[in-house]
Amino acid sequence: MQVDQTVHVTIKERLKEIFGYSQFRGDQEAIIHSILAGRNTFVIMPTGAGKSLCYQLPAIVSEGTAIVISPLIALMKNQVDQLNAFGINAQFLNSTLSKAEMNKVKKDTLNGTLKLLYIAPESLTKEENLDFLKKATISFVAIDEAHCISEWGHDFRPEYRKIRGIVDDIGNLPVIALTATATPKVQQDIQKNLQMEEADLYKTSFNRKNLYYEIKPKVEAKKQLIKFVKQNKGKSGIIYCLSRKTVEEIAELLSVNDVKALPYHAGLDPQTRMHNQDAFLNEDVDVICATIAFGMGIDKPDVRFVIHYDAPKSLEGYYQETGRSGRDGLEGNCIMFYSYDDIVKLEKFNKDKPVTERDNARHLLSEMVSYSNLGVCRRRQLLGYFGEFMKEDCGFCDNCMKPTEKFKVQHEVVLALQTVLQTDQRFDVSHLSDVLTATSNQYVTSYEHNRLDVYGKGREFNETAEFWCSLIKQITIYGYLEKDVDNYGILKLTQRGMNYIEDPYPITLAKDHDYAHIAVDTGEDEKDADAASGGVAYDEELLGLLKALRKKVAREKNLPPYVIFQDPSMEEMATTYPTTREEMAQINGVGMGKVQKFGKQFIDLITKYVEENEIETDKDVVVKSTVNKSKVKIYIIQQIDRKVDLDEIAEAKSLSMEDLMEEIEHICYSGTRLNLDYYINQVMDEDRQDEIFEYFMRAETDNIAIALREFGGDDFTEQDLRLMRIKFLSEVAN
Repeated sequence: MQVDQTVHVTIKERLKEIFGYSQFRGDQEAIIHSILAGRNTFVIMPTGAGKSLCYQLPAIVSEGTAIVISPLIALMKNQVDQLNAFGINAQFLNSTLSKAEMNKVKKDTLNGTLKLLYIAPESLTKEENLDFLKKATISFVAIDEAHCISEWGHDFRPEYRKIRGIVDDIGNLPVIALTATATPKVQQDIQKNLQMEEADLYKTSFNRKNLYYEIKPKVEAKKQLIKFVKQNKGKSGIIYCLSRKTVEEIAELLSVNDVKALPYHAGLDPQTRMHNQDAFLNEDVDVICATIAFGMGIDKPDVRFVIHYDAPKSLEGYYQETGRSGRDGLEGNCIMFYSYDDIVKLEKFNKDKPVTERDNARHLLSEMVSYSNLGVCRRRQLLGYFGEFMKEDCGFCDNCMKPTEKFKVQHEVVLALQTVLQTDQRFDVSHLSDVLTATSNQYVTSYEHNRLDVYGKGREFNETAEFWCSLIKQITIYGYLEKDVDNYGILKLTQRGMNYIEDPYPITLAKDHDYAHIAVDTGEDEKDADAASGGVAYDEELLGLLKALRKKVAREKNLPPYVIFQDPSMEEMATTYPTTREEMAQINGVGMGKVQKFGKQFIDLITKYVEENEIETDKDVVVKSTVNKSKVKIYIIQQIDRKVDLDEIAEAKSLSMEDLMEEIEHICYSGTRLNLDYYINQVMDEDRQDEIFEYFMRAETDNIAIALREFGGDDFTEQDLRLMRIKFLSEVAN
């Protein structure tokens, strides 16, 4: 069926009247015509390119109600609120509604006044919902976040694979499937599962030119985070974390550092979650901290930065989450803190999944690792991952603006391409690397690849397996190899690669990042430069003065100097120049207890030093830590006050004795006085206690390893020494 001229004029008028736009963007108009003509339509369009309009406008001008299947309650609410504000009757049907609210939604659908009904796939499978939808006039079905259908997508949901059957059950309806992230593999999977291989396909470029991509080593991440957010004061931002616990910690950290921030995750009750989302949308808070897994589904055009505090599970997830930045086409900064430890944690999360899911998750994670480590233009990597080739570097990412060392190769590239050919274009990067470096394993020998001409030839260049993996990945991004859509990870030669073997030329590649040895900018540029060149990050002159004062105070109080303040604490003072009691209490290993007992003379000395030397302290990087009021610590303090046996406390909180001791030590080192006499007296006689107490009184350090050597043959356990150290510090230092 063709869309007549009258409808064409109507949709243009409604575009202006309802949404305020005079013109469509990109393929929006063609997509809308496809839906109105009753054709199945598949839309792959990045976040911020106007996907929602592609089904909202045809729903408004069509007779009846359009069903919009969406996985996120937050997204449903956000879109319904916006449409209602435009005067459009749109509602959602999900578990947050009361019975009366559900009945109202059903009534509006059946009488034809509801234009869009948002529904979760789980709600769609309920018998009573299916029965009522069969009675309604449905214009078409929109499947948002369609990547959830694919096991290769970053947010696979089994319920999504049932959608086709349910839609067929409701009636013969046109379907529009939409996603912001689909690799060629995922695209194929979506079309196959929805039985819409013949659908009109509209694929927009994944290139968001206004977004700046950068990866920073996860070293002093909290300090880097506070510095960045304070430099962007008043701007809207989202910070993604791996766990709910980290979300809460980072939200609190930001709050105590005078940043308006709130948490957002699935563990919050629905009212709090809605309140926090609305506060962000209404600009009552600047920053939202959210779990990667939960996904916010917000439609806020002026998010100026998206920070991944932890590494995401996949490049699709990363791309979609960063895509929430700069949707208005203006500034959008996408920063990720990277540590391989995060990848290890994610691998552990996957270990209990079924085998296929676990393998898929491992492949997706490996792509994330490659993206993080390669020195290639970030944008070229991202676009290449989604099947879009980019000829030039973008010039607007960290790898373009702060490049790693470059080097030229030619013979190595020919060798790598020949290895792909000689192994019949049926293997992945790691296998090709094993062949090149003669790494003998069951796969190499079972395929008899140890007999190939190229076997071990990579060694002639004195290069490692890591070098060959990096080279193969880079030449794939540059178009000499391509990924097999049907078989994940397998590489094939492109025509460009074939031509290169015949007529090679030098290619410039980039060294991988070495995040373990990158100097971190926390705002103290000169000191960082000193540290990078083998010097120190603290003010040596001030540290000398502080140590002299510590020695004087220790002598006056007849205490070892480390009891006053330990060396790491002193070094931090000589780095951050704390000049108030509050700032001094934020120094690691200090706490307000020690400030009250010993702090005044040290604060006075630092204040005088700062004034005399006209030092401008960078308060942005003096990170205030949250007062540790975790429930476990409060519980431990309360139970010790009640003289409860330590074994009982450990058992009640499912802690090992080792973990409990660590918690107690943290409490003690933050300046809280604990009286463990009731327990220590049970496990140690008075003479032994006195002996250890005397040792700590004369020792130069409270290091337990050194103490153990001192008491070597006297049958003192590590736990005895740790308990007495807590007693000693509580009585003398706190």
